[in-house]
Amino acid sequence: MPITPATIPIGAAVIDGLAWLRPRPHGIDRERVTLNGFGMEIIRPSGAARALRHGVVLYMHGGGFAVCGLDTHRPVAASLARSTGLPVVNVGYRQLPGRRISESVEDCLSAYRWLLQHGADPARIVLAGDSAGGYLAFATALRAIDAGLPVPAGLVGLSPLLDLDYAAKRDYVNIERDPFIPLSALEAVVRIGAEVDGTLDPMLSPVNGELAGLPPALLIAAEDEILRYDCELMARRLTAAGVSNSLELWRGQVHAFMSIFPDLPEGRAALGRVARFVRARLELPERARMA
Repeated sequence: MPITPATIPIGAAVIDGLAWLRPRPHGIDRERVTLNGFGMEIIRPSGAARALRHGVVLYMHGGGFAVCGLDTHRPVAASLARSTGLPVVNVGYRQLPGRRISESVEDCLSAYRWLLQHGADPARIVLAGDSAGGYLAFATALRAIDAGLPVPAGLVGLSPLLDLDYAAKRDYVNIERDPFIPLSALEAVVRIGAEVDGTLDPMLSPVNGELAGLPPALLIAAEDEILRYDCELMARRLTAAGVSNSLELWRGQVHAFMSIFPDLPEGRAALGRVARFVRARLELPERARMA
């Protein structure tokens, strides 16, 4: 089914329905928060009373800026909460076709402002996301800097989309290898959510931003996915800007495997890497056992 403003709600309904077939996350407590026009939830390990000021992960879900939400990505947020011992704020930002990608970024920036207003220390906040959510994590950090807000402690991109220029990927070797995301899907999303009269503003892509002010970053991608292109480009540009970063390529996996299958061994291992990065950035002791 081609991606159009008319078909997006159909795809969203199907994916949301499938999400209810998955086992419910265990070992967590949830608190719902409503902001202006969208919602989010704070997920904590069961029984944990840790305040936001002690550390928090702000998580932006994937789904091509068009589908998925709090329900579909609650398992990955719960896994991160259990493995870090920290609250994870799962953001239900508004999406296509009703909102442009830049407006989704504004919702995520509002979530970051909310954390700061409710006592979270920016030096103890890590922004993270998968796929389109990875884009939002980096774009939100860049918008925060532009707005004069404090910089978070770290950034995590899981199979992140970081360059909206789909034309630049047309000759990339993984075009023929990625079993999950066709280039045509990326093109459709960018045309609907970012282009104006067929023109893309290059500054909408985090890889083209003023990267020198960003905090250390962790990038994880599947070896054969198309968005490996974005990760490698961002890693090179972060390094050139003097920003500490690490890029991990996982063999035999698919796009966003750690959020699609967070309870499989490979997903658990990748999220364990994220948890260690988060705890290192927040200077927290390593937990004895990753959940």
